[in-house]
Amino acid sequence: MSDRRPSLRGAIIGYGFISERGHAPAYKALANKGAPLEIVAVVDTCAARRERARAEMPGVRIYESADALFATEDSKLDFVDISAPPSEHAPLALKALDRGLHVLCEKPLATTTDAARAMLARARRVGRVLYPCHNYRHAPVIKAVRRALDADRIGRVSMVTLQTFRSTHARGVPEFRPDWRREKRWSGGGIAMDHGSHTFYLAFDWLGAYPTAITAKMSTLGPYDTEDNLSCAISFPGATASAHLSWTAGVRKVIYTLHGERGAIRVEDDDVEVNVLTSREGEPHKWQTLRDSIPSNWMDASHVTWFESLLEDFSRAVEIGEHVGKSAEDSLRCVELITRAYQSATEGSRELPLGDAARLNRTRRPAVSVAR
Repeated sequence: MSDRRPSLRGAIIGYGFISERGHAPAYKALANKGAPLEIVAVVDTCAARRERARAEMPGVRIYESADALFATEDSKLDFVDISAPPSEHAPLALKALDRGLHVLCEKPLATTTDAARAMLARARRVGRVLYPCHNYRHAPVIKAVRRALDADRIGRVSMVTLQTFRSTHARGVPEFRPDWRREKRWSGGGIAMDHGSHTFYLAFDWLGAYPTAITAKMSTLGPYDTEDNLSCAISFPGATASAHLSWTAGVRKVIYTLHGERGAIRVEDDDVEVNVLTSREGEPHKWQTLRDSIPSNWMDASHVTWFESLLEDFSRAVEIGEHVGKSAEDSLRCVELITRAYQSATEGSRELPLGDAARLNRTRRPAVSVAR
């Protein structure tokens, strides 16, 4: 980036693994490129994490609570980056928005649909940006899929499958409840809360719509109050999606397939395969298959390079005043889908309708164009 806009001064709230390994290095890399974003303060309730931040980010002001941050830094900040566990997202975001700050928030946006809806409403009312960390959109191989769809390589997509395999849950930093993802009090749920957003916003993008219904099944194989596995079937207008998310898989991998009128796309981590129907009508079906490998660092859970791209888009949203853009709308629909999945699983996998999907699909904006 070469523009010299005034820097947006921000504070990270929650200095755990993803902040230390993903967000903070991305801010530093962008600052080195002249991007108008800088972190001037960090908040963490854990003393050891505050000391870690102090050592790794010299000159940054450190606070033990968000209230202490707001009391001291209100006039010195433009935004907050909320990286605390999901249970804290909504109260922190509402406080920040009420103080006139833009909000970048880790996924899921909130642990309940009502809380997520309140966050979007507050951002609209105060005229500040609310932007979710939907970073999978920024993986290079996912950008390649977007380009193939934009080029109409396989025609209209009517079916997608999304599989996320993990051999265990992601552990947090040792200084603060390393297994907080398995504690509902902090996480709001298991793998559906942790990976559901990534899965569902990709489905929205690839099918070009919001879902109308979901049926789900979940299982918990360990001594936790959160689930290990989610399987679900999701209905869209004229299309369908299925997803399987697991913390008990034998390998760490993502596998996605997209099926269109004239072909299909398959993603397996860095590898992408595009099959395009070449036979004419009436002839036996034949496909041309193109394979590529696009390094996307799926094994690096920090996804630091994806965050650079995401932060550029957040900065752009602030610049143009897009307070509640498509990504924020998607984040609300993700939370709604996750919470309905829990309800469906509890009710014996009963199929449940999703809110006002028909109205939303009439006004839905096109897929997000992310920074290249």
